Amino acid sequence: MIIHVVRSGESVYSIGRLYGVSPSKIIADNELENPDRLVVGQTLVIMEGTRAHRVAPGQSLYIIARDYGVSVEDILAANPQITDPSRIFPGQVIAIPPRTRKLGTIEVNGYAFPNIDMEVLRKTLLYLTYLSIFSYEVRPNGSLRTIDDVPLIRAARAAGVAPLMVITNLQEGGGFSSDIAQAILRNNRVQETLINNVIETLRAKNYYGLDIDFEYIYPADRENYNNFLRKVVNRLKPLGYTITTALAPKIAADQPGLLYEAHDYPVHGALADHVILMTYEWGYTAGPPLPVAPLNEVRRVLNYAVTAIPRQKILMGIPNYGYDWTLPYTPGTRARTLSNTGAVDQAARVRAAIRYDPVSQAPFYNYYDENRRQHVVWFEDARSIEAKLRLVNEYNLGGVSYWTIGRYFPQNWLVLQSLYNIRKVL
Repeated sequence: MIIHVVRSGESVYSIGRLYGVSPSKIIADNELENPDRLVVGQTLVIMEGTRAHRVAPGQSLYIIARDYGVSVEDILAANPQITDPSRIFPGQVIAIPPRTRKLGTIEVNGYAFPNIDMEVLRKTLLYLTYLSIFSYEVRPNGSLRTIDDVPLIRAARAAGVAPLMVITNLQEGGGFSSDIAQAILRNNRVQETLINNVIETLRAKNYYGLDIDFEYIYPADRENYNNFLRKVVNRLKPLGYTITTALAPKIAADQPGLLYEAHDYPVHGALADHVILMTYEWGYTAGPPLPVAPLNEVRRVLNYAVTAIPRQKILMGIPNYGYDWTLPYTPGTRARTLSNTGAVDQAARVRAAIRYDPVSQAPFYNYYDENRRQHVVWFEDARSIEAKLRLVNEYNLGGVSYWTIGRYFPQNWLVLQSLYNIRKVL
């Protein structure tokens, strides 16, 4: 895998010649809808594959490895017939492996809404271990607001992906409700009703496990949430179900704030099979312009998380979207959400060059709309995805979790499959 950043005057055809890869393969791999309109600063993922090289007179393995950007050891591993590295001859054909070595095997979770395009789902399931279907909303009396999840569950299981039932304290038509969480967490009878309803749904729908995403819990309910999680684990584990929880991106155990205080990293790490860290939304729709998941901030979260949660239980969150803010930013205004491919398409339309911030490891660009208002767009590209995925290996995490998979982003999956094998549990 090579990540190429488009320069002025380049085309898919000149880039293909540069790497010895056909333009049609670059277009197909990156799913370019308009390959004749590249954007300066846009990334293209070049999937080399294994290539055949015919040895020229005077060439050594060292020279060949240098020319292809791989190591002599990589070439020898791909050519077991070469028993003496000093003895290759002109005309001999040797296999040149891709220059990107896989870093290991990880687990990958993807969140999906029931209304996801089924073709997008089909294309994505290949790269997932788990599919978290969002979401069953918990009512204050312990009942559940059901969703049309059967088509997604069937598609997931047919592809060898484990479907996870997601429960949330979202209020109908609104955001996360501290009061709904309180009604559940402070009433043992309601908790029993909720757990029974969860078990009934898990069985009836053929789910693999449960994903609990309770957010904005009152700080006073921290231990109540811990005890609820203990009850869930004690009831579900003997039945063979896995338990996953989603946690706010904390940088310290005592971090203040309604989003953070009731999320107890050590307890969740001890009880749950997986813990999803929601390492995104530094830049969010109602806030000021910022990268959505700046790498320097994600690192701060991981630095704390690995001291409190077993590393292999951690699934690091990765956003699959960007935001477009109108400048100057005015509190109370909202950014527009757009897909990562949509961000590049917009850059092409407004003739903006994409830049890359080295600190946050994120792409962005500025442009003026038809009313001469300035905008800034922060999103994800192949470079930022690679930087995030390499953190999994650096911190020895269990894997990653995407929010959400509804907008298909081809480059993400190209980079992921180049760096890791995907574990399947079904």
